[in-house]
Amino acid sequence: MKKTGKVLALLLAGALTVGLTACGKSDSSSGASGGSSSGEKVTITFQNISPDPTTPAYKIIRQLVAEYQKEHPNVEIALDTLNTDQQKLKLKTQAASREIPDITMVNPAAQMKPYVDAGLLAPLDDVLDKDGLRDTYQKGLLDYYSKDNKVYALPDGNNIEVGFYNKALFAKAGIDAPPTTFDELLADVGKLKAAGITPIAIGEKDSWTGSFLFMNILLRTNGGPGFLQDVVDGKKTFNDPAFIEAVEAFQKLVQAGAFPDGATAIDATAGGNMFRTGQAAMFFIGTWETGSNDASTVGKDIGVFKFPTVNGKGNLDEYMLAPGSAYAVSANSEHLAETKDFLHFFTSNYPKASFDMKNAVGLGQKVDGDFKTAGYSSLAIEILDMFKNIKGGDLSFDNTMNPAVSQVHLSSIQNLFVQQVDPKQVAEEHQAAFEANK
Repeated sequence: MKKTGKVLALLLAGALTVGLTACGKSDSSSGASGGSSSGEKVTITFQNISPDPTTPAYKIIRQLVAEYQKEHPNVEIALDTLNTDQQKLKLKTQAASREIPDITMVNPAAQMKPYVDAGLLAPLDDVLDKDGLRDTYQKGLLDYYSKDNKVYALPDGNNIEVGFYNKALFAKAGIDAPPTTFDELLADVGKLKAAGITPIAIGEKDSWTGSFLFMNILLRTNGGPGFLQDVVDGKKTFNDPAFIEAVEAFQKLVQAGAFPDGATAIDATAGGNMFRTGQAAMFFIGTWETGSNDASTVGKDIGVFKFPTVNGKGNLDEYMLAPGSAYAVSANSEHLAETKDFLHFFTSNYPKASFDMKNAVGLGQKVDGDFKTAGYSSLAIEILDMFKNIKGGDLSFDNTMNPAVSQVHLSSIQNLFVQQVDPKQVAEEHQAAFEANK
């Protein structure tokens, strides 16, 4: 099965797993590999990518850390909290000196591979095999974090990318409904600009944000998923009309003034907060932001829509598919047993903590509970319904291509925010990078 087909199966399975039970708390007297009961003082560094104190993810991490430390008074969990791009850069620097944190964050497939190949990550099958933890993950999801039949990271989610919008700001600009075509999206951008409203929030200082949006467009101009896989398989090149058309469409958004001024100086957290504080009308992002958006000051006004068709092409039920970032453990940790014990506790209790904090949409693990009865919003329920009807999709660029090609792509798309470039030149930049890094 192709990767996109497997992710689709995972997302469909995830939409149907509500009511299944996640495993409970870990045994405080022993870890996945024995744990420490000697009372020796231990400090575990936990590098994470949840820097915004207003979000449920930030609060969940601190809640579970506090609970673990209470049960294990000899253990201190030292949080190293960064945004996504900062963490990726810092981890690369740490990896170069072979001194990565006890727990860090990696992305699936192509992004995780270099760290595994370098022997920097510890296999986590012993963690998964304790107390049935493995069975809490959506079937097949762990394959994206595996190599040679060993699992090296435990994912925090399995998401799709959607468009969130502020109904009140749409109404202010005279827009009755979210766009279903790219031409409607451009027209809405114009109406919002005329009403003095920033149309689309983004934090392109963290370059993955623009790439995610671009990949939605490419999914449409290609008429469906598989463009990058076709490039890898030698069936297409980046000079293909579908890619050039996607660059043209993306630049139309930029030239229409869709994004905030100085977008490349705004990080992802600040970009999200623009939307969550009513300073922008739309926000294209993964469903992991559902809980944060719900809990925001404009939560009651937020709706959701599928990415529009582009020039009449694409299926609205095909999405950018986003297996989550994942928790990995340093193979060189000085406290490997204790680190694995904490990670077992953390991942065992993550589903319930997320569900209780209204942040369980798009989780990679099965969730015990009825979302509607628990008071989840109509927004959350609508997104859960989207999961049930997914027809297919693509992984992100940097989860498909190797890091060298991905870096050229991220820089190339980021550059489109600051200057207009011939789409054929952008395509050639991508193809040259691909040819040079096969």
